[in-house]
Amino acid sequence: MSTYDEIEIEDMAFEPENQMFTYPCPCGDRFQIYLDDMFEGEKVAVCPSCSLMIDVVFDKEDLAEYYEEAGIQPPEPIAAAA
Repeated sequence: MSTYDEIEIEDMAFEPENQMFTYPCPCGDRFQIYLDDMFEGEKVAVCPSCSLMIDVVFDKEDLAEYYEEAGIQPPEPIAAAA
């Protein structure tokens, strides 16, 4: 599977109300990926309007702050980086 680009999680917008990360797509829509999907290991955000996809660069530990911002708990504890 070929992706359009590699984007750092910090460069994406986080929407706490629906626990989703977004990033502008060249087609005018936005790439989307859910926080829980990322927690489960998904690293590819897709655009709902075209066939483009991006790789999201993050460590699982990075997700803790977004769960806190959304006011929810992760599905299981997130281990701190050793």
